[in-house]
Amino acid sequence: MKISLNLLLLLFSPLLFFSVLYILSKTKPYPLQTPSIQSQPRLKVFVADLPRSFNYGLLDHYWSLSGPDSRISSDPDADLRSSIGARFPPPYPENPLIKQYSAEYWLLGDLETPAGTRDPSSAVERVYDWSDADVVFVPFFATLSAEMELGWGRKGGFLKKDGNADYGRQREVVDLIRSSNAWKRSGGRDHVFVLTDPVAMWHVRTEISPAILLVVDFGGWYKLDAKASSHGGSSLVIQHTQVSLLKDVIVPYTHLLPRLHLFEDEPRRTLLYFKGAKHRHRSGLIREKLWDLLLNERNVVMEEGFPNATGREQSIKGMRSSEFVYTRQVTRRPRVVFLMLF
Repeated sequence: MKISLNLLLLLFSPLLFFSVLYILSKTKPYPLQTPSIQSQPRLKVFVADLPRSFNYGLLDHYWSLSGPDSRISSDPDADLRSSIGARFPPPYPENPLIKQYSAEYWLLGDLETPAGTRDPSSAVERVYDWSDADVVFVPFFATLSAEMELGWGRKGGFLKKDGNADYGRQREVVDLIRSSNAWKRSGGRDHVFVLTDPVAMWHVRTEISPAILLVVDFGGWYKLDAKASSHGGSSLVIQHTQVSLLKDVIVPYTHLLPRLHLFEDEPRRTLLYFKGAKHRHRSGLIREKLWDLLLNERNVVMEEGFPNATGREQSIKGMRSSEFVYTRQVTRRPRVVFLMLF
């Protein structure tokens, strides 16, 4: 398989550099005894007291909807709606536009796991007094709230406040959290919001900016900051008051494709594969640059795609026939994956 030297450098130089850097950073001059799991301090987490209507109640509402998501041609959850019953917790939607952002659901579920059944290697301990906590987790399914407004709300009404059910929920959550003693203690700096959808909590971001934000990228914030700073200062600066590499965390998308077992693996015909949108509706400058550089390289496949049933099957086929995959998330594949945040 012949490829250009430039492509090899593009693929492997950053990977080798950071791999060596990581190994060196972990190297110790003398062997040290690894502390036992029990001796390692755990992060103490208090789950803020919010009504059920802001988390699992939103799922109840989702499963009660009769019509499909207006953005996709078919409803992948249609068969489940009639059989959900009184399951707790309610399942998270299979709708790919929503499922990919489901970290809010899994994090809350983990925190609600009884202490007696929690994995002993867990780095987290739930506490029931906010004054004992290191951080305060806000159990608001902000992504699900936003996605229901986008898929079932008034067309073109998401950015407006009037008649926007998502904005109403944002407003209630912020008012409840900011009036709590826990928020007043720290000014919100120890609170955690899960904002995996780039438009989650869209209308109230300035009010929660001191908190720790779990996001999938900084793109949505970049546009806001560029616009806000156009009257003074560089438009290329991401303001610390909005989002920060020092306090906020990039979390992966939820996997949408099935795992490939080793015995199912077959010879790979291509070197590199990517399927997704070249142009993002908010920035994505690195992705576009890489796309242009790689598009015409031999044994490289760069395809436009959408997370519907057809795109899903095409992605499975493409990933399983390629040695490497460009991805925004960690994927479970039987071969080496080159990780690039776009």
